[in-house]
Amino acid sequence: MNVFDALLQSTGKYKAGYFILIDPDKTPVAQLPALLTKAIEAGVDAFLVGGSLLLTPDFDGYLQTFKKYSQHIPVIIFPGGVHQLSAYADGLLFLSLLSGRNAHHIIGTQVIAAPIIHRLGIEPISTAYLLVESGRATSAEFMSGTVPLPRHKPEIAAAHALAASYMGFQTIYLESGSGADHSVPEEMISIIYKSVSIPLIVGGGIRTPEVAAKKVKAGARFIVTGNILEENKGSDFIRSFVDAVHNG
Repeated sequence: MNVFDALLQSTGKYKAGYFILIDPDKTPVAQLPALLTKAIEAGVDAFLVGGSLLLTPDFDGYLQTFKKYSQHIPVIIFPGGVHQLSAYADGLLFLSLLSGRNAHHIIGTQVIAAPIIHRLGIEPISTAYLLVESGRATSAEFMSGTVPLPRHKPEIAAAHALAASYMGFQTIYLESGSGADHSVPEEMISIIYKSVSIPLIVGGGIRTPEVAAKKVKAGARFIVTGNILEENKGSDFIRSFVDAVHNG
């Protein structure tokens, strides 16, 4: 069974699954053992690794250390570009920025990355990446040079989600961006959930367990948090998110 199907199966007993996003540039390798141990004890379902930039010089080495301490929890690359690929990960979100109109981010980078992914033997998880307006210019928006979907127009997001479903994507990632002022609106999540049958990943601007639970109730299948854990890395804090997401 591949990584993504295993995640769907293993989290099937819960309302939703909980992923932690770790940026190598913000979490030094020396901090990984303690952080991953706490996260695993708290019950996280998967780790995402990546960022908009990559100043950390040895991505392979970072992933090797990551896998040393991640135990049975899947490690999935959330790439900011073709420079963020490694055979030491269990899988990779093969992103296509469908909310933009820049062909380079829809198919250009993917064509460059595909032979590398094939050669490395990484499992690609085809993911329609939809950036949503968040109240400020985020790293993902700036680096991609694309205009995010308007947060007050959920029908536009739903149309993009339908297109992603018809195009055969395995999942849809609704993202308001790192450090977002506002998370993806529940109304938008709900409309998309009712429009497509593929699972929704929701991340960006989710700062409390209560907000995470609202996203799950609206239809999110997986919740991702990142920045908030850079300041609160205690196991109790992580467990509060796990409980909120698992129980919805």
